[in-house]
Amino acid sequence: MPLSPRVPDLAALELLLSVIELGSLGRAAKAHGISQPSASSRIRYLEQLVGVPVLERTTLGSRATAAGALIAEWARDVVEAAARLDAGIGTLREQRDSRLRVAASQTVAEYLFPKWLMALRTRMPEMSLALESGNSAEVARAVLDGRAGIGFVESPVVPGELETHLVARDRLVVVVPPGHRWARGCALGAEELARTPLIYRELGSGTRISFERAMTRVIPDWQPSVVLELSSTTAIKTAVAEGVGPAVLSSLAVAGELADGTLVSPEVTGLDLNRDLRAVWPKGQRLTGPARDLYSIAGRPA
Repeated sequence: MPLSPRVPDLAALELLLSVIELGSLGRAAKAHGISQPSASSRIRYLEQLVGVPVLERTTLGSRATAAGALIAEWARDVVEAAARLDAGIGTLREQRDSRLRVAASQTVAEYLFPKWLMALRTRMPEMSLALESGNSAEVARAVLDGRAGIGFVESPVVPGELETHLVARDRLVVVVPPGHRWARGCALGAEELARTPLIYRELGSGTRISFERAMTRVIPDWQPSVVLELSSTTAIKTAVAEGVGPAVLSSLAVAGELADGTLVSPEVTGLDLNRDLRAVWPKGQRLTGPARDLYSIAGRPA
């Protein structure tokens, strides 16, 4: 049942109690951090709502009228209940802010998340964080199932029940061992890449989905030829270095190997291998607390 419009708001009731306790509208205004004219306006508003004077002004200050004393007696329980409610909400917020569960695709978890975590810990040193790493499909399920408060994916395909927002950009690259014919400095065309069996991540991987979409935009009837399928980026890099076959991986994941010459990345022409890395959370919900802070950190320019 909705309250009557005659019921004053908590700020007015709290001010009335302070005036009675302190004996002065000016001292009550100072205690509440407002000007005396604002306090007078708030008391007038209260009197208009209840329809009777609640204070009488004297040369010594202000005191409650008989009606004001009665309203103050009723209001005290209301204000104390509101204070208990405020304290309870504060406890819930502290519990929310003390722990965050995150789900992230392997590329994000291994190559971006550690830097984000350091920045988040600077803001919230007492916070406990749990990270679940998987492919983009598994990340989406973790967020939808409530196992994670926020997720980070590299797949262009995201369930419609999730909000999705860009936080970073990445580029896929073809990698081969130094002795491979593609390592000789010649550009690699999309058609030759399409004819070549590759080492792939498992189904549901954002890297695989992004690459397959890029290929079918250029060659609509293309079908992948899989020489080996692995669920670990590290295992794929090892297999490529051992000569099992070429692979397509995130530039973030192979930066070290390209720098030390363990792997080589030929230039690819006729194929757009750029992709977006995105944060996801349930549609219709707002990010709060550490999840909101992590999202803002992830979206900051490097």
